Amino acid sequence: MNPIRQADEHLFRSWDGAELFYRAWLPEQPSNRAVILFHRGHEHSGRWQDAVDRLDLPDFALFAWDARGHGRSSGERGHAENLGVLVRDVDAFVAHVIRQYGIPIENIVVLAHSVGSVLAASWVHDYAPRIRALVLGSPALRVKLYVPLAIPALRLLLRFTPKAFVNSYVKAKLLTHDPAKIASYEADPLITRRIAVNLMVDLADAGRKLADDAAAITVPTLVLTSGADWVVDQGVQRRFFERLGAPVKEMHVYPGFFHDTFNERDNHLPLNAARRFILEAFSQPRREASLLEADRNSATQREYEHLANPLPLFSCKGIQHALTRFALHAVGARLSKGIELGVETGFDSGATLDYVYRDQAEGLTALGRLIDRNYLNAIGWRGIRLRKLYLETLLHRAMADLHAAGRPVHIVDIAAGHGRYVLDAVRAYPDIPATGLLRDFSEQNVAAGRRLIAEYGLAERFAFERGDAFDPASLATLSRTATIGIVSGLYELFPENGPVRASLAGLAAAVAPGGYLLYTGQPWHPQIEFIARTLTSHRGGGAWVMRRRTQQEMDQLVAAAGFEKLAQETDPWGIFTVSLARRRVEAAHG
Repeated sequence: MNPIRQADEHLFRSWDGAELFYRAWLPEQPSNRAVILFHRGHEHSGRWQDAVDRLDLPDFALFAWDARGHGRSSGERGHAENLGVLVRDVDAFVAHVIRQYGIPIENIVVLAHSVGSVLAASWVHDYAPRIRALVLGSPALRVKLYVPLAIPALRLLLRFTPKAFVNSYVKAKLLTHDPAKIASYEADPLITRRIAVNLMVDLADAGRKLADDAAAITVPTLVLTSGADWVVDQGVQRRFFERLGAPVKEMHVYPGFFHDTFNERDNHLPLNAARRFILEAFSQPRREASLLEADRNSATQREYEHLANPLPLFSCKGIQHALTRFALHAVGARLSKGIELGVETGFDSGATLDYVYRDQAEGLTALGRLIDRNYLNAIGWRGIRLRKLYLETLLHRAMADLHAAGRPVHIVDIAAGHGRYVLDAVRAYPDIPATGLLRDFSEQNVAAGRRLIAEYGLAERFAFERGDAFDPASLATLSRTATIGIVSGLYELFPENGPVRASLAGLAAAVAPGGYLLYTGQPWHPQIEFIARTLTSHRGGGAWVMRRRTQQEMDQLVAAAGFEKLAQETDPWGIFTVSLARRRVEAAHG
């Protein structure tokens, strides 16, 4: 079958400057609708040609990339630093399509296969893009490795060999029944047959996260899966589908199909289903469920209430967490400086965060310092340090944009802790004469922040005062001249949306029209139960129980306050996010 639509070939630069190759199948007349395709592991964009033709969407622009380390894209073959790098590439590729071809995000459908489906679903979960629909073919949420304890063994291998590779065990005849597709796969020089071990481990973790937290995905979703798949587990796919938060969702299983769903002998069946689903998504206006009251009825609300209730005293989990609490207080707090600080001030306090930012293990004896280093290397604290880096990166972007436009840079942070992330960013760019007011509710944090301002030599440009980020009267005392507002690590600690909305409204009133807002989120955490059952909060010393807000919920709260989201940074695990938004001019007059 000769191609019906010919592809143009292009390169784009991803978020870190890496050059990635992509193909574009453009209609005769410019289109404001697009389908973006993400191939399975080992493959490349050229293998989508048959699917593009059979989808028969002549009025759509279609795009497909070669993932980093695949096909004609740059990067070591089959390798990336982590799966989060590839998810950030997805975000960069979609942003490139929007910018280069003038297609709004609301008119974009993502269609992906296998590993590409995990990348696409992770992007939708972590970034909450306002796309039209999501089509997932045979998502590789759990790869069948056929070796007992394969993933634990691979984790152990990574401790000794950080960069290791394995070759795919999957032969072409286990992917499809189509003799022509089997021959083309075996002869294709651009197939990348090896995969980095760290990516296999990350893929397993991402699949578990998606299956557990699929409720966060609310865009219309179609899952197309193969009934005789030797490569990925269908049971996890069903669990993912059942937990999806999408009001519009379908799942179809094709009996006898091998893993390569879109290149099987009867691939017209899943491709026709995909075509129908895509056209139906465009047959009516795009609708998005409101999450402004997710604190009253949502999966994260139910999770929060479950965690807020104590476990039975003599349950296995109850005993385990009780022993952990005892060890933290009896041993950890005596030897580790970080654990001692957490016990004294709360593990969510500004003092604890500042200690985590400094990342210098301290403790009594070598054993204490070893315990402290292990504490500081917890996945949550690693994410916190990346959050600080992303805050500084996006803060610099906002500062640079304002400075280039000839506008003053005046920063207001309503819950700054010690203010280290703001002051470090300002000190790193002395050519931009920023000023600011930092606030915090804790007198201890205010005193520490003032010392830091003096230490950095910024006393003439920055002030630190006590203020309540949730008190309308306190927020009303802020001047209306700020061009950058910041709220970091605060709303994640409070489950109710009412106070958050009031706080955002007060902050919005302090930011001039066209000014920026930096805000953080915590859409997911792998240790959320451990934290709730073992760690204490600075608020009265009680249990540190958090209600996660999905990124979509957090973005909607910010939009309701009159801001338009511009950019987002996310750590490799999708735990913490930092977003940049601009205050809408029309909102300022509304």
